[in-house]
Amino acid sequence: MAVARRESRVLPGFGLTLGVTLAYLGLLVVIPLAALALKTTELTALQFWEKVTEPRVLAAYRLTFGAAAVAAAINLAFGSLVAWVLVRYEFPGRRLVDGLVDLPFALPTAVAGIALTAIYSPNGWLGGPLAALGVQAAYSRLGVVIALTFVGLPFVVRTVQPVLQDLDSDMEEAAASLGAGRLRTFVRVILPVLLPSVITGFTLAFARAIGEYGSVIFISGNMPMRTEIAPLLIVTKLEQYDYAGATAIAVVMLLASFVLLLLINLLQRWSAPRARSV
Repeated sequence: MAVARRESRVLPGFGLTLGVTLAYLGLLVVIPLAALALKTTELTALQFWEKVTEPRVLAAYRLTFGAAAVAAAINLAFGSLVAWVLVRYEFPGRRLVDGLVDLPFALPTAVAGIALTAIYSPNGWLGGPLAALGVQAAYSRLGVVIALTFVGLPFVVRTVQPVLQDLDSDMEEAAASLGAGRLRTFVRVILPVLLPSVITGFTLAFARAIGEYGSVIFISGNMPMRTEIAPLLIVTKLEQYDYAGATAIAVVMLLASFVLLLLINLLQRWSAPRARSV
């Protein structure tokens, strides 16, 4: 029996594969992040606090996290709807629409930023009509939300779509046969199953938006205290040779990323048993 198990292994033993895994992750992830954290030891606790609580830095945090939350919420609603349409309906051009969902994955962020700016600028196709209504899309906080919504859409769609594909339609038919309306069927039958993937998609879109840089800098206008995001402020600090300030802001963003990853794991553990119990 033991011989059969050894022969069925495609890769080498556990010790070797674990060693390669840890070495690979260490070189690519742990060592660079540890170096970043070590860089902050050049600052005292008071200096670090002063660096990360400057009014300009706090304004960049508020815009970064606030716009990321709004964009993720928009994608939560409309991304789930897109996934539903792609799974439940057959229509001409369905494969084309399905492929367009992945476009933000493959498109360079700078190209996305230029395209969004051209469309939403005051003389653009969409920016012109919006400006006539008194709404400034480009070079404003709204432009930041638009860019972050664009880059975050695939995370929600591709997280919810496989769950919808595996969802048994017999459960909906049974609920309908028992007299449940559409809303009750969605709330009591479909939503509990979708909840883990919806939460994960929202968190992934939020995390992606926090770190976005290329597409935002074109459409935001990069005005300090108004439309300046935290990643741009880090680059600005580096250009000003304020390496300590850039490192301090980067550490805060790093801690926020760790918290988000922890929340993803906790939410998945909490929601998965609820979905299985339906």
